[in-house]
Amino acid sequence: MDKQRKWFLEMAPTPAEDAVNTIETTTKDIQMTRDYEQFPDNDNGNVLWQMVEDGNDLSEPHEVEFSIVFEKQEQAEKCALHLLHQEQKISLYQEELHSDGSDLWVLNIHVNMMLEYEDIADLEEWMTRIAQEFDGEYDGWGCMSYIYDDEDE
Repeated sequence: MDKQRKWFLEMAPTPAEDAVNTIETTTKDIQMTRDYEQFPDNDNGNVLWQMVEDGNDLSEPHEVEFSIVFEKQEQAEKCALHLLHQEQKISLYQEELHSDGSDLWVLNIHVNMMLEYEDIADLEEWMTRIAQEFDGEYDGWGCMSYIYDDEDE
């Protein structure tokens, strides 16, 4: 997908104008400077900064999936029950069989949140402790990114 995004601003016509004026701005024209306190130079900070550069509005809530993987179904189910008792929204599935015959159980914890670096870091610490408690491994986070391209195709 083309990273160049376009926004259009429609200006209301004055009585002397017959048409709406359209001003086109591209992200290439907007100089953004990274705030390293808000977006530190690490994996999470880099992902968040890339989302901002791609046009995501981080002030809007996003559904973030934090993943924990398990070697055994029993471990995954115990952790899932623990999280359900804490009123967390979860999904659990078994990955497809790998070439070495192994498979993993993946537990996703779905959190509706504003994407702020400190909040993500705090949740990662919590997920890591939960994973260790149930003999799993914290595997990271992700979320859907919605970017609208107003170009006519």
